Amino acid sequence: MNPDQLPIQNNELDVLNELVPLQAQAIIELGCGAARLARDLLQRWPLCHVTGLEVDALQHAKNLAAPQDRLVFLAAGAQAVPLPGVSFDLALMLKSLHHVPMAAMDQALDEVARVVRPGGHLYVSEPIYGGALNELVRLYNDEGVVRSAAQAALDRALSQGQHWEAVAEKRFAQALRFASFDDFAQRMMYPSFADHRIDEAMLARVRAAFEPHSGEQGAAFVRPMHVRLLRRKA
Repeated sequence: MNPDQLPIQNNELDVLNELVPLQAQAIIELGCGAARLARDLLQRWPLCHVTGLEVDALQHAKNLAAPQDRLVFLAAGAQAVPLPGVSFDLALMLKSLHHVPMAAMDQALDEVARVVRPGGHLYVSEPIYGGALNELVRLYNDEGVVRSAAQAALDRALSQGQHWEAVAEKRFAQALRFASFDDFAQRMMYPSFADHRIDEAMLARVRAAFEPHSGEQGAAFVRPMHVRLLRRKA
């Protein structure tokens, strides 16, 4: 199936709850970013607790400046979780595994196994490398290698059979709309956690590729996603 033709699912919480019914769970999110999903999750399931890890110092400071009940933030990466073992029922990696240094991906999955209780789950949501939006983004930030490495790390974790077993997979797409190219550039090209070294020539090249998608209502894209759910072995 063409990645741009996957079924639209705009609220990933619905996907998560379908695969792992959420009740009163202790959850860790590794690479939480602004923790938008975690914040929404706690509004819908107020008996849950979430610990969000983030390596981007600027984003971590913003998170600390916006506290929320039952939500704790720590400055740490997935490959070195500063918490005791068997502490969580569910671990989330939302578009974050491919940001872990490739040499540390296996270690990160081992760390997640350490802090998740037997019978608990790891929910990994990764962008699919394909589709119109990806073709635009790859002009300045080609993630083909790291996204492939993330999937390979999950495959290794499952093939070794020591910690994890596969439970489910799901593919869907998230709709994204940008009011203008300036809106796209602000949201997609200048993240605080990375410097894509965008000069005037690159900016012009991306703008030219963006314009055919733009109309009176802005530009509409979809982000194709691949979810893999793993269960922690006893």
